[in-house]
Amino acid sequence: MRIFDPHIHMTSRTTDDYRRMYDAGVRALVEPAFWLGQPRTSPDTFADYFDGLLGWEPYRAAQYGIAHHCAIALNPKEANDPRLRGVLDLLPRYLAKDRVVAVGEVGYDEMTPAEDEVLQAQLALALEHELPVLVHTPHRDKAAGTIRTLDVVKDSGLPPEMILVDHLNEMTAKAVADSGCWSGFSVYPDTKMDVHRMIALLRLYGTDRVLVNSAADWGHSDPLKTRAVGDAMLADGFTEEDVDKVLWANPVAFYGRSGRLELDEVSPAADYAGNTIKRGVAP
Repeated sequence: MRIFDPHIHMTSRTTDDYRRMYDAGVRALVEPAFWLGQPRTSPDTFADYFDGLLGWEPYRAAQYGIAHHCAIALNPKEANDPRLRGVLDLLPRYLAKDRVVAVGEVGYDEMTPAEDEVLQAQLALALEHELPVLVHTPHRDKAAGTIRTLDVVKDSGLPPEMILVDHLNEMTAKAVADSGCWSGFSVYPDTKMDVHRMIALLRLYGTDRVLVNSAADWGHSDPLKTRAVGDAMLADGFTEEDVDKVLWANPVAFYGRSGRLELDEVSPAADYAGNTIKRGVAP
């Protein structure tokens, strides 16, 4: 089983996770820029973070045979901090980078006017740079936030096939499927979606334009939930081709619209900025 996790935050995970993911079949991933849990106070901290997503993290992933790509954006939660509005000025420089395959995560947290402005600005950047968009739907008022998101996307000039609306559930799946956008589902141990509900939705809506991710981060999450969904699909009677479509072909098709996916066998460089990651190994 080959797996492409289309939404996972490896900056907050350990090298043991990379090893376990490879053993489970993960060969590629996309790491969207997100809130780190600790509020940031300056656009400069975002520049360092974006540099890490483009340099250090792909190097770390390559140690375990996993192709690392990223999405770059000012996330919805921090869009409300006026000190960070300057991040929008940084984005064009980063959106031109080779391993950036989307603008994201963008979207809504509390559905404020500031979030409206930042979302619209970043959709315009996606249109300018001809990049797909990864949209975060809010944890609260999810149904209303998803409808509002779809309205804003419709007005942006971006075609729906360039939009992935993520963190969906039973309340929001139909609206996104009907819109023509791609549907993303985050499978968690306790919150968001679980494996059995995910199987039910795949039975209901099919496998077209559907991506399943772990969205694993610094909280209670599991980077192997993609594999758990694949195993559950097989147990429920889905074919190996169905599993490959959901866990590999669909993410490749969506992010491939960037023209920047690099999915050949990964071989790590000797070091990154002088760091070899090796501990206790003689030179």
